[in-house]
Amino acid sequence: MRATRPSNRAAVRATRPSNRAAVGATRQNRRAAVRATRPSNRAAVGATRQNRRGAVRGKQTGMTALPRGPLMLDIAGLELSAEDRERISHPLVGGVILFTRNYAAPAQLDALTASIRALRDPPPLVGVDHEGGRVQRFRQGFSALPPMRELGRSWDRDAAAAAEEAERIGARIAGELSAHGIDFSFVPVLDLDYERSAVIGNRALHRNPNAVAHLASALRRGLRAGGMAAVGKHFPGHGYVEADSHTESPVDDRSIAVMEKEDLVPFRVVVRQGIEAIMPAHVIYPAVDALPAGFSRVWLQDVLRRQLDFDGLIFSDDLSMAGAKGVGGIVVRAEAACAAGCDMVLVCNDPDGVSELLSHWRPKANRDLARRCAAMASSTARVGQAARRIHDARVDPA
Repeated sequence: MRATRPSNRAAVRATRPSNRAAVGATRQNRRAAVRATRPSNRAAVGATRQNRRGAVRGKQTGMTALPRGPLMLDIAGLELSAEDRERISHPLVGGVILFTRNYAAPAQLDALTASIRALRDPPPLVGVDHEGGRVQRFRQGFSALPPMRELGRSWDRDAAAAAEEAERIGARIAGELSAHGIDFSFVPVLDLDYERSAVIGNRALHRNPNAVAHLASALRRGLRAGGMAAVGKHFPGHGYVEADSHTESPVDDRSIAVMEKEDLVPFRVVVRQGIEAIMPAHVIYPAVDALPAGFSRVWLQDVLRRQLDFDGLIFSDDLSMAGAKGVGGIVVRAEAACAAGCDMVLVCNDPDGVSELLSHWRPKANRDLARRCAAMASSTARVGQAARRIHDARVDPA
């Protein structure tokens, strides 16, 4: 027995290093495996925490993540009703247009636009007709803007000085509106002043298409300096017809060859310069198409998109206007406008029509809508509102 012990012990000692090495290697492998799993576990935990925080923030703000839809609607009063909130939160809605009835004072407008923006993310676009002259929805607390024809008259005396004034007016519009949560105004009017159309009248800049293009370009530069997009209207030109498309169905018998040398000139110029949006007219041009321009694939696809190479947002004019009703019921109108090429349709002063659209309209997906809407969102509206809230808090600590 004793004779065999040394050899046994030697054998045991001989095997120990390899066993220890194996055990050590196993331990190292286990540690490495644990370490290897930790980063992914941490990443998963971090992602979970972020999701939870996002959900908490959503609950705290009451904001719903929802892409902007193809409908722009109006509201009745100075603040949102429960029905307004429900409608604006609908997936079909992408914007809200404000009118004089929605304005009482700057602070009230701040509260109204903030409540609209707080309903969803990204916030609905908030727009207004704030051209100057008789079409200026907000007055008390805002600069009085002249009719655009006054800029045209100044252009006759001194074109360069008139363009400088147009740029200043554009910057003023952008600065004052964005400070109160407005994304854009439906300007500039690009219709020529033929002195035939009462509804256009002194809203037009000039009879000379080159003057209109010059002044509209300057106005848009001012808007852009203030972080605001522009909407050129009413494509391809509403100034020649006497009838008012709000109450009638105007017909312009001219050929497209004539219009290319006149009415289309300002549109061509601002499109080349990168204007963000265009609004077509509810006017029929039978030499081109039997349908009003806002429902015409010829005007919106062949001319505006292809010939003029416009890639921005196309707003319909208000689908509740008489010039649009000949196409059919409100759902048919919305479908026809989008089929022709409109990205977003306006329905104003027609709550029943809005209800019908929200209940029955099923528009086809528009892959370009989100991108084009994003270009319309003011880069300064939220900043302006935040600055005003900070200022108000300092002035009135209570």
